[in-house]
Amino acid sequence: MSFAVEFTRSAERAFAKMDRPVVRRIRAELAALAEETRPERYVKQLKGHDSPPYYSLRVGDYRVILQIHNHRLVILVVDAGPRDSIYRTF
Repeated sequence: MSFAVEFTRSAERAFAKMDRPVVRRIRAELAALAEETRPERYVKQLKGHDSPPYYSLRVGDYRVILQIHNHRLVILVVDAGPRDSIYRTF
């Protein structure tokens, strides 16, 4: 059972600004995460965001902010960016 990966508009814009090798690496990590039956072990839940919970996926110096919808089997990518600036919006 695998999860579908969906992107918000802001996540798509963030990916458009990144270098192609970084985007390929992040997409590979997201694909691996989608195949895992318990994706929570790869990601950390952000504190202060309980409803709905947001998670952070670490990919090198970049972080991918996402939500995991277990009932729909969907991983929603909310935003992505460098570690030093991505958490300012959350």
